[in-house]
Amino acid sequence: MSLKTISAKGELGAGFAIEVSCGAHRIIMDQPTHAAGQDSGPTPLELILAAVAGCFGTIGRLLAHQQKIELRGMRFDLQADYDPAGLLGRDPSVRPGFQALRVLVEIDADLSPEQKQAFLLEVERRCPLADNLTHGTQLHSQLVLP
Repeated sequence: MSLKTISAKGELGAGFAIEVSCGAHRIIMDQPTHAAGQDSGPTPLELILAAVAGCFGTIGRLLAHQQKIELRGMRFDLQADYDPAGLLGRDPSVRPGFQALRVLVEIDADLSPEQKQAFLLEVERRCPLADNLTHGTQLHSQLVLP
């Protein structure tokens, strides 16, 4: 099967706001007011958590359909730990990214606890965001001159 490419375009706005277009959709990210932002949207790190929840839910629906499971719902509580000293440049020995990301999931389906656990593990295995976060993806930044 051939690779599929998706894209997004972003631009720095006033202060810390960043506007990103994804197809016909627009996302605004910002920093909270206590961090010199205007709080006009979630932070980029919060959007990672939101994207993981979205990915788990999407893959959950797909998997339930494939396995003919009546999935009435899923609830997600996501938490991530990071040390701001890394991203602020205060300590170069500290990673700027998450040290840990926890996804707590409730599954509303007629499955035993063991079946729900197996279902969740398969959702995680097939979630592209989980794969990117746990296995890393090559990142290539390139300067474009006007």
